[in-house]
Amino acid sequence: MEKKTIVCISCYYKGYDFMDEMKKLGNKIILVTSENLKEKNWPWHAIDETFYMPELKPSVWNLEHLIQGFSHLMKTRKVDAVVALDDYDVEKAALIRETFRIPGMGQTTHRYFRDKLAMRQKAKDSGISVPEFTAVFNDHEVDEFTDRVPAPWVLKPRSEASASGIKKITSKEQLLEALETLGEERHLFLLESFKPGDVYHVDSLTFNKKIVFTSASKYLAPPMQVSHEGGVFRSKTLGRYSEEFKALEDINARVLSNFGLVNGATHTEFIRGKEDGKWYFLETSSRVGGAHIPDLVEASSGINIWREWAKIEDALLRGHDYSVSPPTGYYSGLIVALIKDKEPNYSSFECEEVVKFLPIDYHVGIVYKSGDASVVQDRLDSAAEMIHADMLNILPPKGNKLSS
Repeated sequence: MEKKTIVCISCYYKGYDFMDEMKKLGNKIILVTSENLKEKNWPWHAIDETFYMPELKPSVWNLEHLIQGFSHLMKTRKVDAVVALDDYDVEKAALIRETFRIPGMGQTTHRYFRDKLAMRQKAKDSGISVPEFTAVFNDHEVDEFTDRVPAPWVLKPRSEASASGIKKITSKEQLLEALETLGEERHLFLLESFKPGDVYHVDSLTFNKKIVFTSASKYLAPPMQVSHEGGVFRSKTLGRYSEEFKALEDINARVLSNFGLVNGATHTEFIRGKEDGKWYFLETSSRVGGAHIPDLVEASSGINIWREWAKIEDALLRGHDYSVSPPTGYYSGLIVALIKDKEPNYSSFECEEVVKFLPIDYHVGIVYKSGDASVVQDRLDSAAEMIHADMLNILPPKGNKLSS
């Protein structure tokens, strides 16, 4: 069997299962990552070569230097695929593909999965409901928007993967001050209506434009809330035959079809408006969800999204068909929180519903699974109470972020 060469790009430590599976499938793996991640526990057994990029600032590389380095790599290696393992790497991978004419998502489509302004406009143009929004390039357009759409509003980075750069704005005066503070970076943000409601995430796999797997979950404490207020991050899967699951499955399919996704893994978020009960598109990304969401999905379905994504990429390279096993029908729950100690004592959390305790420094992380949704909810509630009472650290260490 011919060995294909896959270049994996990641400015964060993730994608262990993807690279491990790709190697098992008989491929050569080249990792391009940030210099400050040299000491991480990468799947070295699966990686044939590693190249390091210096960071200009967190997650940002000099793209001209990246292209120059890639040109040297290409002199003696035939690269068959370039894969972005993190949201911040989607742009880098698209640029490389277009520059070196490597198949896969190019720069036009990648904007719908990276630039929040582009994805909102695309969703709106496709007839998909979104919270009202505007670019903040032009003072007059911003004034018109704030006159028409009542506060509060949310000022969001267009290309951030985490909730850390989002600001809730309650008045015009506060908005003007925030825009002034942004200065030359103002064009990198958008303004949208703050819409109270429950936030959901849909994690999918797509092969040749067909969605072959969908998992839908509800945040019990959304990343934005945890990022701004501290506290405990929680999410739980929805029953596959529930009204919420069916509605999310439908709107997610509309988003991915209209955005032009052909293959791969996606993580998409929606909000159900508290006032009107309508579903609104928030954002999407052409990657596996962060914040240990793959562990949540695997516990309920038996499907490891990282490994299945690797199988999709391998099938595409070899011209083979791909199918995924039918998902199991469990309910699962995920809880992650920043704590005071580097390694938590999990003894008081032991129970038969625990699938795994997540090894994250200065965090408690637990995945639960049960055939009964109410049992999962009870476990998440009781764990949150124990964490709040004895373990929680509200102020994160420098550089910590919760990205979904």
